[in-house]
Order: sequence, then structure tokens, then C-alpha cells
Amino acid sequence: MSLNNQSVVVVAGAGGGAGGAVVRALTAAGATVIGIDTTTENAERAAAVAVGPGRAVPAVVDLLDAEATKAFAEGVLKDYGRVDGVIHLVGGWRGSKSFGETKLADWDLLHKLLVQTLQHTSLAFHDALDAAGDGRFVLISATAASAPTAGNAAYGAAKAAAEAWTLALADNFKKGGDNAAAVVLVVKALLTDAMKEAKPEGKFPGYTHVDDLAAEIVKLFAQPAAEVNGTRVRLAP
Repeated sequence: MSLNNQSVVVVAGAGGGAGGAVVRALTAAGATVIGIDTTTENAERAAAVAVGPGRAVPAVVDLLDAEATKAFAEGVLKDYGRVDGVIHLVGGWRGSKSFGETKLADWDLLHKLLVQTLQHTSLAFHDALDAAGDGRFVLISATAASAPTAGNAAYGAAKAAAEAWTLALADNFKKGGDNAAAVVLVVKALLTDAMKEAKPEGKFPGYTHVDDLAAEIVKLFAQPAAEVNGTRVRLAP
């Protein structure tokens, strides 16, 4: 299934650095996007870059609230009749100079941002994605999940947990006949035009531009679910 003007895609964390690029690419491909963030300002900023009037709808949802997330998912399904994709862009980072200086408070924060929001979102939407016939759930992960450094223990562990959860969702879709696919896209770090403008002399080795990430997400919808389900696609060198 390629995206078309009947497609409905939810983007969690739409107000973040990659959100605008992803909303723009999805709407350019014809989809209607519901962009979730924690504030109206952030959600509306992401919706403003949509290609086509009314193609992006801002939504404020506390994804740390499981019941609120479930109610939101039910509302989307009621209003639109389908959910063809969920893109999980909710991010966050904390690090330290050494392993011994790691603060467990950082783990608590990253567990909420990177793991719990993912859990609540996937549990709320997995039935709708399965029912869509060719749905996609996409997690944006990091190389730190499989190659954590001493000062990145909390972040790497949270990303690894998020990947494991997503692959469990993929196994669920496989057992259901591959009617949907859960995919992990792996980057070292993301690069925006604003970052390049702020540091024009910067090289940003191994970074993935948000436009390239967005193009990869759109491409996933054109590939058969059985081929991409459960895959971990590395976009970093």
C-alpha cells in the first residue's frame, strides 16, 4: 500500500526536530496527518508545514497517560474510520561524562519519554493498524541502542528497550498474518537545516538529515508489510 488521499497517519512528537519534515513528506504523499505534541504551539507549528490545506491536524495529547492515549486513539478511529500509520518521534536525551557519573534520574526521565510513550501509543493503536490491512508503526531509534557508550548508559538502555518493544509488536503483526508492519529506523543523530545554519562550518559526520528520514518513512508504506515487518533499518553509516 502506498500512501494516498484516503490514508490517515498519526505522528507522535510532531513538534520535535524531525516532525515538520515528516508531516510535510506524508502530506505531500497524500495522507492526512494527525500531529501530536504536548502543547498547542508545538502541534500547530508542525501542522503549518503540511502540503495541502487541512492535510495536517494538530492534537495535544499526554502520551504518558495511558488512558488519555487510548481515548485519543479511539477518537481518531471514530472520526476518520481508519489509521494507516503511527510514526513515533518522541525523543529526549541525557548523558554524562562517565559511566560512574550517570544519574538514575536521567534514566527515569528517558524511560518515560522514550519507552512509556511508545508503550502507550502502540497499545492504543495496534488494533487499528492491524485492521487497516496494511498499517505501519515506525520507531525512530539510535545507534546507541546497540552500541552504547560509557556516558550514554541511560539513553542507550532506553532506546534498546524501545526497540525490543517495537519488535514485539512486529511479532504480534506476524502472528496475525502480516496485515501490518512495525519497523525500527536507526540513526546516529538527526540533522536539521536550522542546525546547519547555526553551525555552517560543521561537518555532522554520520548524521541523517530529517528530510532523508522522512523520505524513508514514506517509502516504508510502498513496500509489502511482510517484507519490512520486524526489520531494523540502519540509516547511519
